[in-house]
Amino acid sequence: MSLQDRLDQMKAEFQAKAPPEALEVMQRSTEDLRNSAIMETCLKKGDQAPAFLLPDHTGTDISSADLLAKGPLVISFYRGVW
Repeated sequence: MSLQDRLDQMKAEFQAKAPPEALEVMQRSTEDLRNSAIMETCLKKGDQAPAFLLPDHTGTDISSADLLAKGPLVISFYRGVW
């Protein structure tokens, strides 16, 4: 099963169980994002991200340039507990 197939399956399962009012809020929010032009200002596939400096798990600042000097860099965004 492809990733897209699995995501589609998970979405269908969620929609079958979620309250209609929750689905309405989510659909409205998704449409608001589409209409906001946010996609015009975000990085696209192949774009180069700006350099950054962030603290690691110990509080020590780490630069993206230092990490890139060691090889490819993967960035993951964690929203926290929902």
